[in-house]
Amino acid sequence: MTNTENSSSTQSHGKLIAVVVAAAVVIILAVLSAFVWPGWAIKKDETSVQGKQQAAASAEPTKPTIEATALPDDATELLKAMPDSVLNYARTKAEASTTWTAATPLEEYTLTYSTGDKAKDVTLIIAQWSASDNAKTQYDALASAQTGDELAAGNVKVSGSTTGSYTVKVDALDDKNAVAIWQNDTVVFRATGAKAAVERFYQKFPL
Repeated sequence: MTNTENSSSTQSHGKLIAVVVAAAVVIILAVLSAFVWPGWAIKKDETSVQGKQQAAASAEPTKPTIEATALPDDATELLKAMPDSVLNYARTKAEASTTWTAATPLEEYTLTYSTGDKAKDVTLIIAQWSASDNAKTQYDALASAQTGDELAAGNVKVSGSTTGSYTVKVDALDDKNAVAIWQNDTVVFRATGAKAAVERFYQKFPL
């Protein structure tokens, strides 16, 4: 074989090696891209952060596991308007109250809503006045008395019309608890209990 033939063969062999090496590099990069970064070939965990949040929301209990206590036979229309349950909280107590007697409401009640776990009980005080202005005066007094950090606040709306306001704050006496206060026309509500319980409860309360 001549020197020219040897040189040509060597060059061809070298080119073949270069092609093979280049192909190997491409394959390696493709594998790294697929399984290391950005990992498009790796099946994403279906329980991503958003998925977990959605799953948690859908798994949130919405029905009580205990029976609601019946209202007394002489219950007023206001008391009858109180729901038997809210999410997984069932009404376990409903009795006349005098907590806000100084504000001279027409009627006032204290109700307890429970999941069966007393640590998560929500205590609800409701009272009604003859005029919405009187109810607003009471709401304003209760809201201003709460000095804990604000968790939420806004307007109460019924059929698109504003009928009152609400405020939710951390209980200044116990930061594990919260107090939600709202006015709807002539009625004022105050829910107290563990922070997580109150935050769930007031948002789903139908009045």
